[in-house]
Amino acid sequence: MGLKLHTRRTSFFKMPQLNVLAASFSQKSNFNKRLLLGAGLLIGAAILWPSHQESLPQRVPVELDIDAILAQLTPSTPVEVQSSQPDYVKSIVSGDTLSGLFVDAGVDQQSMYHVLEADLDVLALDTLKPGNKISFWLDDKGELQKLELYFSAARQVVFSRFDDGDYKVDEINIDGIWQNRTVSGDIQGSFYLSAKRAGLNAAEIQRIESLLKEKLNFARDLRAGDTFSVLMNDQFIDGNATGSSDILGITIHRGRSDINAYQNSDGNFYDDQGRSLSRAFQRIPLQKNYRISSNFNRNRHHPVTGRVTHHNGTDFATPIGTKIVAPGDGIVSLVTKHRFAGTYVVIEHGNKYRTRYLHLSKALVHKGQRVSRGQVIALSGNTGRVTGPHLHYEFHVNGRPVNPMKANIPMASKLSSKEMSEFQQLVKIRQMMMGQDV
Repeated sequence: MGLKLHTRRTSFFKMPQLNVLAASFSQKSNFNKRLLLGAGLLIGAAILWPSHQESLPQRVPVELDIDAILAQLTPSTPVEVQSSQPDYVKSIVSGDTLSGLFVDAGVDQQSMYHVLEADLDVLALDTLKPGNKISFWLDDKGELQKLELYFSAARQVVFSRFDDGDYKVDEINIDGIWQNRTVSGDIQGSFYLSAKRAGLNAAEIQRIESLLKEKLNFARDLRAGDTFSVLMNDQFIDGNATGSSDILGITIHRGRSDINAYQNSDGNFYDDQGRSLSRAFQRIPLQKNYRISSNFNRNRHHPVTGRVTHHNGTDFATPIGTKIVAPGDGIVSLVTKHRFAGTYVVIEHGNKYRTRYLHLSKALVHKGQRVSRGQVIALSGNTGRVTGPHLHYEFHVNGRPVNPMKANIPMASKLSSKEMSEFQQLVKIRQMMMGQDV
């Protein structure tokens, strides 16, 4: 009886516990089944999911620079300059070289290459001339923190270091105050000597002769007693002349006829009848249209670092050896080679316009050469730092890059009726300023 009672008690008390355990096991079993089923579905989806190669068969494998990608994951910040005074200052003299200047300042070659890379947006280092000034700021370790190029009170270019060793470039242009002056005289001997006695410098005289070359032979057509008048516009900053000047109007009186030229608001020169003194520009420097591979963009944000980088030109996808032509008349001011820009050419088109051509395979002109619209000046290539053959073309107005595909540049040889009405009012004002009877 006692055993049976014990058995009964055992059965009475343990049966509920067994039921709970069975229910628990049943729940875990169902959970495990669901877990296994979910895992199976995920594995099956992974097996059946299309690969990148299948979905994007047109992609070409590219070797990735992992170190460069990882370096970009941490945004760079500008390094604070420790001293307001530069550690090394040098006024450029004839014979100076860029590498020599960096060596004298105690800056290593790798830093110079980083500066050259940043200079690709401005290409200022290639334009240093005797009389310009270069200043270096270094930290305690001798690393270059800042580099300043001083061209004039109106223009400086500053390179500032990021903490990753790269540099940004800032171009500082100060408009200042522009004041008019009139220079008049008569011909006694050559025009050059007569104009110099009157107060014009060599560059201004050369500019006048270049403007009027199609209308006047300065060596044969002028006689003693002929007169001239030139309206100049000079730049001042803090009361000091910067050396920058502009020609607004020219009149040469000889016998019974006058030869004149006036700068219009578009920067081009016209006679008093509204006829252009030089042939109008063409929009692109190519003999036929090519695909634009990269547009002009002054505020391009890097998607990772957040830096604003400038693309100051328009890139055309041209095969190597494509003929590049001058879009307008001008004078070649620079032909050189750059570590990142490659072989490039710069052309000055009067006072207001400048064009620049990068990554060339060959230049067909030389510094100081006069070129005309449509003349072949170079062959396109892939020199410098490029991802493929192309022409990088820049159009500058008053020293600042603009979009050549949209800029308002002179595209006609004669002013329209509406433009002529405004131009005539401008001519009257300038004639009065030059002391001429209107």
